[in-house]
Amino acid sequence: MRKRLRDNGLSLVLLGIFLAILAGQSLVGWDVYNKDQQEHGEAAVGYIAYLQTPAFMEVTFENWESEFLQMAAYVLLTAWLFQRGSAESRDPDAEEGDDGGAPETDGASGPDERPWPVRRGGGWLKVYENSLLIAFFLLFAMSFILHAIGGAGEYNQGQQEHGGQTVSVLQYLGTSQFWFESLQNWQSEFLAVFAIVTLTIFLRQKGSPESKAVDAPHHKTGG
Repeated sequence: MRKRLRDNGLSLVLLGIFLAILAGQSLVGWDVYNKDQQEHGEAAVGYIAYLQTPAFMEVTFENWESEFLQMAAYVLLTAWLFQRGSAESRDPDAEEGDDGGAPETDGASGPDERPWPVRRGGGWLKVYENSLLIAFFLLFAMSFILHAIGGAGEYNQGQQEHGGQTVSVLQYLGTSQFWFESLQNWQSEFLAVFAIVTLTIFLRQKGSPESKAVDAPHHKTGG
């Protein structure tokens, strides 16, 4: 158990931080939502009911959407583009290697530990070669759709309170409100990626795999 915790410590701590912050967001969001309800003469709702509101869905998936877009774009762009000196880039001077997996092993040297799509080859390998990008794209698409659904519900609630016209989810996608919510998050995510790509050229963090070695020259590319 201790070895498993050590081997998976980074993901477990990050998941714990995520869940703690999400819980905090839901609690303060619940308080803000009920204060807004009271200001408009509406009844307050319970915590579980708040988690089912368009307001909670919209604000949550609006942020997830930008994160997964950032990661999908980053995975795709780093497969094709370079930044000399960055710890986040492949070396533009390095020879292109075979990224198809470890060489096959025979029975005498031990079992073949490559992932099964690599061993099977064909279409399965083609999908597996791009599986990280596919996963991030699907997560982005899911978050985008749920943001649109939650945003449309929140938008329509405001429209009803002020005697305005409600819209469908597809119609909401054409509103400036939806794109304002999306673009204000997207720009910050790409700024963050730009920052880590460029700052790792000149700055260091001892012990972090996201940084070059402290004594590495600025022009060294890759971790």
